[in-house]
Amino acid sequence: MYSRASVVVVWLSASIYCKLPRSIGAMFTRLALCSRLPSKIRQSNVYPVSIRAFSQSKSVSLPRSHGKSFAHRSELKQARRIVVKLGSAVVTRGDECGLALGRLASIVEQVAMLQNQGREMMIVTSGAVAFGKQRLRHEILLSQSVRQALHSGQNQLKEMSVPVLEARACAAAGQSGLMALYEAMFTQYSICTAQILVTNLDFHDEQKRRNLNSTLYELLRMNIVPIINTNDAVVPPPVPSSDLQGVNVISIKDNDSLAARLAVEMKADLLIALSDVQGLYDSPPGSDDAKLIDIFYPGDQQSITYGTKSRVGIGGMEAKVKAALWALQGGTSVVIANGTDPKVTGHVITDIVEGKKVGTFFSEVKPAGPTVEQQTEMARHAGRALASLLPEQRAEIICCLSELLTEKKDEILSANKRDMELATTSGLFSQPLINRLSLSTAKLNSLAIGLRQLAVSSRDSVGRVIRRTRVANNLELEQITVPIGVLLVIFESRPDCLPQVSALAIASGNALLLKGGKEASNTNKILHQLTQEALSIHGVADAIQLVSTREEVEDLCRLDKLIDLIIPRGSSQLVRDIQRAAKGIPVLGHSEGVCHVYIDNNASIDKAIDVVRDSKCDYPAACNAMETLLIHRDLLRTPVFDQIIDMLRTENVKIHAGPRFASYLTFSPSEVKSLRTEYGDLECCIEVVDGMQEAVDHIHKYGSSHTDVIVTENEETAEQFLQLVDSACVFWNSSSRFADGYRFGLGAEVGISTARIHARGPVGLEGLLTTKWVLRGEGHTVADFSEHGTMKYLHENIHVPHGVFIRCQLKSHIKLPEVYSDNSKFSVSQPFNFLSAASITCVNQLCWCRTLHAEQRLCLLDSYVSGFVQKPATL
Repeated sequence: MYSRASVVVVWLSASIYCKLPRSIGAMFTRLALCSRLPSKIRQSNVYPVSIRAFSQSKSVSLPRSHGKSFAHRSELKQARRIVVKLGSAVVTRGDECGLALGRLASIVEQVAMLQNQGREMMIVTSGAVAFGKQRLRHEILLSQSVRQALHSGQNQLKEMSVPVLEARACAAAGQSGLMALYEAMFTQYSICTAQILVTNLDFHDEQKRRNLNSTLYELLRMNIVPIINTNDAVVPPPVPSSDLQGVNVISIKDNDSLAARLAVEMKADLLIALSDVQGLYDSPPGSDDAKLIDIFYPGDQQSITYGTKSRVGIGGMEAKVKAALWALQGGTSVVIANGTDPKVTGHVITDIVEGKKVGTFFSEVKPAGPTVEQQTEMARHAGRALASLLPEQRAEIICCLSELLTEKKDEILSANKRDMELATTSGLFSQPLINRLSLSTAKLNSLAIGLRQLAVSSRDSVGRVIRRTRVANNLELEQITVPIGVLLVIFESRPDCLPQVSALAIASGNALLLKGGKEASNTNKILHQLTQEALSIHGVADAIQLVSTREEVEDLCRLDKLIDLIIPRGSSQLVRDIQRAAKGIPVLGHSEGVCHVYIDNNASIDKAIDVVRDSKCDYPAACNAMETLLIHRDLLRTPVFDQIIDMLRTENVKIHAGPRFASYLTFSPSEVKSLRTEYGDLECCIEVVDGMQEAVDHIHKYGSSHTDVIVTENEETAEQFLQLVDSACVFWNSSSRFADGYRFGLGAEVGISTARIHARGPVGLEGLLTTKWVLRGEGHTVADFSEHGTMKYLHENIHVPHGVFIRCQLKSHIKLPEVYSDNSKFSVSQPFNFLSAASITCVNQLCWCRTLHAEQRLCLLDSYVSGFVQKPATL
């Protein structure tokens, strides 16, 4: 006896419009494929669990016990049995006559790839009506044209009209062609298919339901992809009714409900429902305020409204949601996504299975915290409040954070120690990355000092007038600095990045999303708590958010409507991945730090040794550490060269020889694999050049435009090098390690940019600001300046006075130096003697500052004014 699956009709024909030879060829191809099964399998009803004889993909192990849906997207990678539902809008063309062949071919390719990975794929498809409509229209038009030609006796044909076609007749005419198309497409991937037509009765009749289940299980065991559709040729027209008929039964009235019922019956792990919308929205997709819902929970259905149905089909989003919730209740995870968008159709199914943020994911587990989209909205709202604070209020927040870093250093170092231990014992992280992870008391003290410097120097950052123009009489234009908006900073290891970037965001009035690596989770958590504690003194704690959910970096990079700038800080691979993924959001950063030090033939030996040692050995894991040492040819076999080599060996630096350097040596070190290598450790490459110009050419060819150094006593050579090298930082007789925001006096940095626009080099406060134009008039119109108008453009530049004007209230318990003005004694705080005495000139007319003793008028000029700012002055 043969099993039920062995008598299922497997369609052997190609397209119904194909010529006979092609149909015969397709049939023999199918017979050849089936003949590849072992003879014992073909002759019996016992089938192997999985047949992967022709798969080119590596099979995956997918242990999964059905019974509970996946809680998180990242778990979808474990899905073994998957149902893909193709809606009518996905399968059919825009004119609703015929199939979207290109789109369908791309979907088939993805299904075939997943099938060949060892998964069990099933397809619930629409399209028979559209395919049949195309065929019947063609037959009717052909018939009419022949009759008219016979009766008219003329070549001119009268205008022909096509009658309205009944859907069930179209389905009957289209089923064979639709299945033949699927068969031809899957054959290209050595995969067999089988068609199954069902009706509602097949699920309600217990015997038929068991037969259907048995057939499907047998097909899956034989590595055959079942293609299921409702038998639209015999079903009654749809009538309004409830989709849910009790807890355990769903009425099959469209392919949404069919896919849900099938997924639960077959204990599928995942149901992917492809439609013509991105997913589920919180309001009709066409409305202005509609937002895509990333994760939908069963308790949220009362808070959404539904739009109209798609251009074809009988379901609609409401039917999809009800079917999805029913499947979720039955233990099957569900994702509703767009299958018609040409930008994503080619990878939408595989992206979903890989756990990427595509469409709407239905989950029964609601996380305790907000989603990343909600965090971004919260940060943007609080960021605008942060930008509206007075400069001294933002400075007060930064000073508070600086104090907390010192006060809570024991807790910070304890958390960092836990991270270090976990990273070391896991064995998953390289030594350079572990080195970046480490914090110390010295690092925290340096951070605190840098933040205090930033608090002082940043008071005129937001709202500073850059340019002022008198366009016409009583019409003045200003260009002023404003925050960029919402920043996303993604960093690996280096938890000291968090307070640095946070302080810069506060000073510039930007909202901030932080995504740190899991290796620094404990340290990042406490540092973020301290940051929010400092922000809370002015009620803007939500302006800086730490993303601690399971968001993939690639998913964050897709939030182009919520995030204004991405700043990656980490390995070159991380930066490249982000630059590749963030197609709609600008990325500020550098992908590599291949820094060079060139030793000229006129170099001082002492300076050369000191610069090379510091550039390579001070902190080898830093992006501004030297990776390639260029030596002038005349220095080979001289005491200068020997001393440099001896120093590197003493510092345990592993040397790799460049091609030319290796040619000079009988026994050379290991030859470098690439001259573009960023080692990030006590390793470097040495190469020989003929002179300064060749060194410049080498840097331009193999460098990363980060930081490059020349060591020479020849001023003319040095100046040419500084002018010719096209890098963000170019130094003379100085270590490459000076390429740092703190060392540049920026207070802190968000990273180093090698871009050509906006910001370049160490990016501090100025790099996080943009500008806006403000025009003040008195009812001016463009018509006033026309040929017959009464006004003329002046375009006069108005001088903008330089200087910092600060309103502040000083801290009373700090020892104060004396400053004199108008023969009166005033005090300005200068904590820790951190900055040299500021040049202070007092002018009565300009700015007010409340002192400890009385209110007097002061003007504080110069860029830096030392002091702790506690509260805004009451004027």
